[in-house]
Amino acid sequence: MADFDYIIVGGGSAGCVLANRLSADPKNKVLLLEAGGKDKSPLIHMPAGVIKLLGGTKANWYYHTERQEHLDGRSLFWPRGKVLGGSSSINGMIYIRGHGRDYDQWRQLGLTGWGYSDVLPYFKRSEGNEGAIDAFHGGKGPLIVSHAERTNPLFEAFVEAGVQAGHKQTDDFNGRQQEGFGPYQLTIRDGRRCSAAVAYLRPALGRPNLAVIVEALATRVIMEGRKAIGVEYLQGGRRHTMKAAREVILAGGAVNSPQLLMLSGIGPAAELKRHGIDVLIDLPGVGKNLQDHLDATVINRCLLPITLHSQSKPVAQTLTGMQYLLFKKGLARSNGLESGAFIKTRPGLEIPDVQLHFLAAVMQDHGREKSPGHGFTVHLCQLRPESRGYIGLRSADPTDHAIIQPNYFESEVDRRTMRDAVRIVRDVLKQRAMQPYLGVELEPGEAVRSDGELDSWLRAHAETIYHPVGSARMGTDSMAVVDERCRVHGVANLRVVDASVMPTLVGGNTNAPTIMIAEKISDDVLGKAPLPSEAIRIAEDEDDSTRQSFAR
Repeated sequence: MADFDYIIVGGGSAGCVLANRLSADPKNKVLLLEAGGKDKSPLIHMPAGVIKLLGGTKANWYYHTERQEHLDGRSLFWPRGKVLGGSSSINGMIYIRGHGRDYDQWRQLGLTGWGYSDVLPYFKRSEGNEGAIDAFHGGKGPLIVSHAERTNPLFEAFVEAGVQAGHKQTDDFNGRQQEGFGPYQLTIRDGRRCSAAVAYLRPALGRPNLAVIVEALATRVIMEGRKAIGVEYLQGGRRHTMKAAREVILAGGAVNSPQLLMLSGIGPAAELKRHGIDVLIDLPGVGKNLQDHLDATVINRCLLPITLHSQSKPVAQTLTGMQYLLFKKGLARSNGLESGAFIKTRPGLEIPDVQLHFLAAVMQDHGREKSPGHGFTVHLCQLRPESRGYIGLRSADPTDHAIIQPNYFESEVDRRTMRDAVRIVRDVLKQRAMQPYLGVELEPGEAVRSDGELDSWLRAHAETIYHPVGSARMGTDSMAVVDERCRVHGVANLRVVDASVMPTLVGGNTNAPTIMIAEKISDDVLGKAPLPSEAIRIAEDEDDSTRQSFAR
């Protein structure tokens, strides 16, 4: 007899969704394995704790990439959540789905059931939006989505400056029109982070058919021929095994899922042999197709003392923390990232190719550098990079971190887009609405102007904005790892359900899309019919009357 019906490896965003949905049927015995610990830290649940979480070592895998040839040989810091809730417990809490065209591209790649009209119902099912409910939004889902409080005047000024610079304005990046400047929607409920663990796992913890084991590092999928039958894991220095009667589901994310596949003998044969791993399934696409959003920051001093620099001293932090813990009020309720934009860097583009995040503070080196004074930061990232990298094995030891090679900036298109984005941001900041606040430019600095100078600065300063995907992608070709139902090619009873299955990077933050994927696949695992598709028009469909709506 097997120990469980389903074993889910990874208690992050996707794993929490799956644990909830699969255990909703009391007949299913479900086990969730998480390499990290419980989400007990107050910093996780206090929105302002995000900077310390991203730069800290607790609740964080604290990964680093290989040296990047096109970024001055630098090894980049890659924070990923190692705790219940995964990266949804340490991220910036911004709720973005990407553009509708992103999913229509997936459908055009041969992935039936993954067009925008197909995935929209699952976004809505997951969402408990606290604002107006319309054709794009759900109000009854477990993931609470709130609208930014925008108590700092800088957030409104940034949006107004974008409009003054000739850009569009939008009130809803996840609605009919993504393009423009506007407020972010946030996974924050009454001043507390609404992670996937809070939204999905916590309500299910009382079920007798759901077991959760933390601090359990999965070391391999147990195979019987070409069939997955269980999982081996380490906990407290001891090796354990659990058997699954129906399925093993990997939900470790873009780094851990392909690593575990390879450790289990499923992956590129040559690489497995190099590390002395028996090849059970030669699947050459495992670990390939890695994509991520590279980020750069335009930073200016602020002429008025209204930024989060006021919280840089221990006394101020203590007072703010006490105000929050006692009354759930004050600056700690906010993530400090309440406004942004989706823009086009050149004429002729159908959809935005750059995203902006506006932060009412100076943030350098993922928040690990001390604030130099009052200032504000505009993060900019190219939404659909051409550069591709890979995840590889460093050794056959599961405790060794995987090789992370994003291969940033390999493409000239990527470099050009980032240069153009810097110039657009500079133009926005010089508009009338920002004049009462705009001080000297700290980064890149006024002297950095030409293409060559901007390229040099980008090579020296660009960093990840934490959206790795694609390393176990869906598809039908020889380099695909899973099919459109997230089943691993050539293996029975094994799926991958997380951001690694995305064939292409979506135009926005990746947490909401990861939750959507898990929602959709949970129905398939349970043998349920998919939710009915919803035909709905988006703004870009009306820009060209000859183009059929991609959302239909």
